[in-house]
Amino acid sequence: MSAMHIAVIQSVQNGKTYHSKLLRRSFRDHHGRVQKKTLANLSHLPDAAIDLLRAHLAGQPLSDPSDCFQIVRSRAHGSVLAVLEAFRRLDLARLVASQPSPQRDLVCAMIAARILRPQTKLATARWWHSTSLPDYFDLRPASAEDLYAAMDWLLQRQQRIQGKLARRHFAQGGVVLLDLSSSYFEGAACPLARYGHNRDGKKGKLQVNFGLLCDRHGRPVALNVFEGNVGDPRTVLPAVRQLRRRFGLSRVVLVGDRGMLVQARLAELHKLDGINWITALRSGAIRKLERAGQLEHSDEVGLFEIVQHPDYPHERLVACRNPRLAAQRGHTRESLLQATEELLAPIRARVAAGRLKGEAKIGLRAGAVLNRYKVGKHFVCEISEDCFDYRRNRASIDHEAALDGVYVIRTSLAEADLSAADCVRSYKALTRVERAFRGLKTADLQVRPIHHRLADRVRAHLFLCMLAYYVQWHMCEAWRPLLFADEELAERRRTRDPVAPAEPSASARRKKATRQAEDGTPAHSFRTLLEDLARVARNDCRSQGEQGPQPCDFELDTQLNAEQTRAMELLKEIQI
Repeated sequence: MSAMHIAVIQSVQNGKTYHSKLLRRSFRDHHGRVQKKTLANLSHLPDAAIDLLRAHLAGQPLSDPSDCFQIVRSRAHGSVLAVLEAFRRLDLARLVASQPSPQRDLVCAMIAARILRPQTKLATARWWHSTSLPDYFDLRPASAEDLYAAMDWLLQRQQRIQGKLARRHFAQGGVVLLDLSSSYFEGAACPLARYGHNRDGKKGKLQVNFGLLCDRHGRPVALNVFEGNVGDPRTVLPAVRQLRRRFGLSRVVLVGDRGMLVQARLAELHKLDGINWITALRSGAIRKLERAGQLEHSDEVGLFEIVQHPDYPHERLVACRNPRLAAQRGHTRESLLQATEELLAPIRARVAAGRLKGEAKIGLRAGAVLNRYKVGKHFVCEISEDCFDYRRNRASIDHEAALDGVYVIRTSLAEADLSAADCVRSYKALTRVERAFRGLKTADLQVRPIHHRLADRVRAHLFLCMLAYYVQWHMCEAWRPLLFADEELAERRRTRDPVAPAEPSASARRKKATRQAEDGTPAHSFRTLLEDLARVARNDCRSQGEQGPQPCDFELDTQLNAEQTRAMELLKEIQI
């Protein structure tokens, strides 16, 4: 074993003292004696160089890193890398436009920003310079007006982009999921803004309606925007025309809820060759079947097909009974009945004490209470000038309870085309569109509230959010092993009883209980995983000191840890 060191040898010649600086190697010979061998004479080097070499041979750092360079700023980088990897796998840039352009760069950057940090266009134009997005897109000082111009450019390309998505995810004779939602406005100047059925629970707010066309897995393919007072049934035929004329689908199976595919729309669809559909009966129609004795087996089995009914020629009816849903509705009804009785009891006490008199006054007070929870039909009230009493209408309650958990699927497809179980599965796939609406409207993408005034800007904003959800959908599917998600869900959907209550797999229950993924790493939501990746920073650095005639700028990225590396590797499995 040998070691190198610097030896200083002092010698005197002709009355002068000389110092020789020698680089030597120390070692032991075969007898175990220490020997020294001179490798070089370093006497010509300055003392500073000798000190640096001596420190290096001793294993000490040559200098403090802060003496070499300084970090000018740090920008979020890892989350940007994740979104851009999804962009590459989905070929998003070419989906937006086949040729590069400043508008395409701005649109792609806005889609990425909507996933990473949804906010107004003005805030977006100021925010994205705190990330590494400008390193990948041409965002040279882009103002909010530039973003609006890019949105106008995107809207002109909407039909072309949706056509490309349709070719990717729709097929002749395939299932298309259709649903409608709404979002409220801030302000009152937009021509699309109308008062209507507000699904956000924002009473007194103007709103806009928008419908999604999704494939059977819930991927959004096309978006249609309507005025806020347009009802669900009026959106069906425009969607069908879009499927047939713009996407070239002569045969398709349309799946919509009972409020959308009403009888009038179904009569029109019957006249169109190649258009089949799956929906469900409304409660009044189910009640009619029950009175006719058509649902007498619903207490015995979860799913059975009703014999051809004269009210539904050339159609199939599949009755289902979900015991858990039945218990849930029974519990809800009992809670509402008890809440109503608690409000009626003080009225009876006041009448009995003589503080409330008059049939009209008593009836007015009681009517307001009965209408509050919509269970007035389940009470029998006796009102006179000085008397008030009430009791539950047991016959009415039992009559309603008989159909708890019962629903009936209605379809134009023959049994040879689709089994009864698959009809139910296809109808339940509408929950995936509802998931898309939740992703669009809540903390993930925050499509609401809408601040734009121009109708076309509203359309462009909603389409931009749809494209962002399209990317996020694929990222969530790729990241299932890292998220609080059931990794066996897709397989279980194909094989489980379509009527029985959905149960999470053992692995999903274990993940939820331990809050850990299978590999022991913390389980995430989509948002927290993005935040974890955002900790990977891109540092803009500048050299300093005497290393050159002028400072040199360079970038230094934070290294990914094992969990972040896994997340990036999973994104490479995204397939179109």
